[in-house]
Amino acid sequence: CTNARKRSETFENREPSLTFRTGQALSGTYMKSSITQIERRFDLSSSLVGLIDGSFEMGNLLFLALVSHFGAKMHRPRLIAVGCLLMAVGSALTGLPHFFMGRYKYDTVIQSSENESIIAPCLNHVEQCVSLSFPECVKDPGSNMWIYVFLGNALRGIGETPVTPLGISYIDDFAKAENSAFYIACLQTITLLGPMFGFLLGSMCAKLYVDIGFVNVDTVTITPKDARWVGAWWLGFFVSSAIMLLSGIPFWFLPRSLPKQGKENKELPDTQQQHPGITSFLPSLKKLLSTPTYFLLLCGSVLKFNSFIGLLTFKAKYMEQQFGQSASRANFLIGVLNLPVVAVGIFLGGLLMKRYKLSVVAGAQLSFLTSFTAYLLLLLQYGTKCDNIQVAGLTVSYNGTPGISHDKQWLFSECNRNCSCRAEEWDPVCSENGITYVSPCLAGCTGSTGHGKHTMFHNCSCVLLTPPPAEGSASVTLGQCPRGADCSRSFTSYMAVSVLSSFINSLGSTPGYMIIIRCIKPQLKSLALGIQTLVMRTLGGIPAPVYFGAFIDSSCLKWGMKKCGGRGACRLYDSDMYRLIFLGLITCLSGSAYFFIIALIVLLRQQFAKEDKRTAEQAPKPGQIELKVPCDFKKEFPVQTLTGTKESLEPRAMQVTKEAGHEEAVTANELQACPVEQCPDVDRPAEQTLNPANGQTEVQKNTVCDSQHTDAKSDVM
Repeated sequence: CTNARKRSETFENREPSLTFRTGQALSGTYMKSSITQIERRFDLSSSLVGLIDGSFEMGNLLFLALVSHFGAKMHRPRLIAVGCLLMAVGSALTGLPHFFMGRYKYDTVIQSSENESIIAPCLNHVEQCVSLSFPECVKDPGSNMWIYVFLGNALRGIGETPVTPLGISYIDDFAKAENSAFYIACLQTITLLGPMFGFLLGSMCAKLYVDIGFVNVDTVTITPKDARWVGAWWLGFFVSSAIMLLSGIPFWFLPRSLPKQGKENKELPDTQQQHPGITSFLPSLKKLLSTPTYFLLLCGSVLKFNSFIGLLTFKAKYMEQQFGQSASRANFLIGVLNLPVVAVGIFLGGLLMKRYKLSVVAGAQLSFLTSFTAYLLLLLQYGTKCDNIQVAGLTVSYNGTPGISHDKQWLFSECNRNCSCRAEEWDPVCSENGITYVSPCLAGCTGSTGHGKHTMFHNCSCVLLTPPPAEGSASVTLGQCPRGADCSRSFTSYMAVSVLSSFINSLGSTPGYMIIIRCIKPQLKSLALGIQTLVMRTLGGIPAPVYFGAFIDSSCLKWGMKKCGGRGACRLYDSDMYRLIFLGLITCLSGSAYFFIIALIVLLRQQFAKEDKRTAEQAPKPGQIELKVPCDFKKEFPVQTLTGTKESLEPRAMQVTKEAGHEEAVTANELQACPVEQCPDVDRPAEQTLNPANGQTEVQKNTVCDSQHTDAKSDVM
């Protein structure tokens, strides 16, 4: 009954943590899934939208070190509750600009009129063309609203500060050493429900038009696969705000600390009882960074985190540009394929640590093996590709000759030179010959039929230049031409390799994480986790989205234009260049990290080899026994190891136990019956037992020989 009550209380204490971590992860990954939508809605480059994404880490690092150091001595659950409130406010602030920006307007020749008789893209008079499609410039009042998205995301980062360092140490203080890895793996596994739901929420919102509920969706002439499409990006931020607000409430009622597993009324660890001042921070930091294993792990983690953040931020966009998937479908596939196998992998990794009781060295080797195998699978993704979409004047000439061009003049040809077209416009149309034209005007079209999404343009002179022109093929339809069947097969191969790589890599996640937990002194554990998070986010979380975005921008072939001039969001990328840049950055960063990881494994093996050798040298020889006395939990009497024969040890043991304050000295019979390894640890307090006769709890003092501790072995000859 008592054990059942303990398990129930433990579950109730951990349930709010799991709920919060799920909501926190949902909020963060929803931002990643909405990167493309925010980029298009605010007409931003990939590098600038990467900076917005990195604002989360900017807010986080402002307080992370201090919270990690001083928060461990405060009421940790209530600090997490305050973080919930800040994250809820930040999420709401991120989605708020939608209501102050006005309706989304995209470039199209049929946006301002539903009368098909006046849609004649190819005109002979510049004035008439400009007056029809490009009205007088009025600066959009929401052009700088992206700043509020930046600030809201930064506020979310501030609110997330207490979660990782305090939450992980809160669990580790509660769990036994052999169970800690398993519990942390369970937490990380369930936490992955948040990213999964975040990407699924992003998929649903990306499918909805940005102004849904405010405009008639039937009048929208673009589809979710169009480069101008913007989904209801703002909706998910209000959903995540509500979740964070609700999940923070239970944390106000959690205890300051949980009792250690297997113990009752255990005094709080020293890390919870001490309240050092600011002067203790720098010495602790110096001691931490001077630990070689921690420093090597930190360097490797920074490089791996850079590649991970770049991959997570732009993976959906890569699937859009390389394989022609919509943002909604890309987010959906990440949520239902990649993340579930990652959750399974993390859980199995923690289970392996618990089942086989892997040492720190074995855990590091497992982490390296799985990570490097996933790295080799990543190299296979270079072969899963689709050819560039054929766009006249950008990837092919008007007569169908392949060739990449960044020169605007290539958009013009004899077939459209008299049409008074603008090179900046982007309203793609598809011809029956499989070539996409930047706009009906640049296709040389002079007439149209239908309206809305079903508009078709006719008499397109540029279509006739591409051999072989079929009868009646001088017409084009709205939108880019679809990719071929070969691209679909390549995408299937890409997803298969991606899912397998994600699973194998996640197997070593928990063993790698436990290196920090086990190689750092207990009083520095929270600080170690906090500094690792701080450095990774400072050197990885902030710059990675920016420079990944900047390199991706360099592969852009066609930029959109803002209403009053200036470069907007990219409309078309060079797929081959995008693939080489995106995968190249990931492989280079991950490959560089393995130099530090290998050095870490070598160092760990050397350290543990020295410890094993020292233990072997101090082991009792045949005919001897080894005793550690006194078996006393008073800290002023440290344990002493005595080695020798029983006859030689008895006088020395008796003297030591008398000095330790024992009422009775150890006799020879007690020495023979109870080797030292059976004695309780120095810090173990008095045991509390339940007397079945009277139902009362009794306190039993630790004696020199505790029969409950019989794990160690002795060889008496």
